[in-house]
Amino acid sequence: MSLSPPAARERALRWVVLFAVAAAVLVLCMHLGGVSAHAATVGPEDPEPPVAPTVDPAGVTIDINGINGSPSTSILVLLGITLLSVAPALLLMMSSFTKIFVVLAMTRNALSLPTIPPNPVLAGLALFLSLFIMWPVLVDINTLAVQPYIDGTLTFAQAIDVAQVPLRDWMLQYTREADLALMTRVAGLPNPEDPQSVPMYTLIPAFMISELRAAFIIGFVIFVPFLVIDLVVAAALMSMGMMMLPPVMISLPFKILLFILVDGWGLIVRSLLESYGGTG
Repeated sequence: MSLSPPAARERALRWVVLFAVAAAVLVLCMHLGGVSAHAATVGPEDPEPPVAPTVDPAGVTIDINGINGSPSTSILVLLGITLLSVAPALLLMMSSFTKIFVVLAMTRNALSLPTIPPNPVLAGLALFLSLFIMWPVLVDINTLAVQPYIDGTLTFAQAIDVAQVPLRDWMLQYTREADLALMTRVAGLPNPEDPQSVPMYTLIPAFMISELRAAFIIGFVIFVPFLVIDLVVAAALMSMGMMMLPPVMISLPFKILLFILVDGWGLIVRSLLESYGGTG
């Protein structure tokens, strides 16, 4: 019995499809068998034993220097910005700024001029006088600490230690022993054996107390002649029966005239400079 051509083609196509499916199933079974055999033969490896951590005897350190030992430009910029942010506090605590500004402010009050000269003018004058007085100290700090640190010969911690030496020596010259002993007793520390062993956290407040004391002594001396003028003017007004007239209105021109005749600003600045051993 012969088949028609369409039926023969359909039958042949069925055999081809069955053969392809059988071949695919056979390949899949062989692959799964190989994977299972490989999984059965290869077992999990034993974990490596843990390694004990190593600790540096020197402790945790932070190195901010570059490859050649000198600090990078970004670190210098960061330190500069940080220094500028704390510069007002450093200026007030460890320089002659406090004493000079207090003396100038008391002079202004003695003249009965509470706002003339204004505070920015007094602060600017005190700032430049402080730079003038402390210029040798700043030069020593730059030579001994700043430039070696920039060149990479000193670390940051070493530069801080070296920079403290000239500043400590200068502050000790104008710090009373009584004030230094007071801060040492309050801190519960033994008496220092030499100036180099005085810690900065006791030297700085003792120095500020000494500066304020010296500033008030100078201010008292400045107040005395102007107080005499106020008393004379008040007595004259009382004798003339002009009790309703404020004595300050009459005494102020005489105070300014006296201050100009004796070259008051020059005399005060000269006295301040001489109190620190002369010019810078």
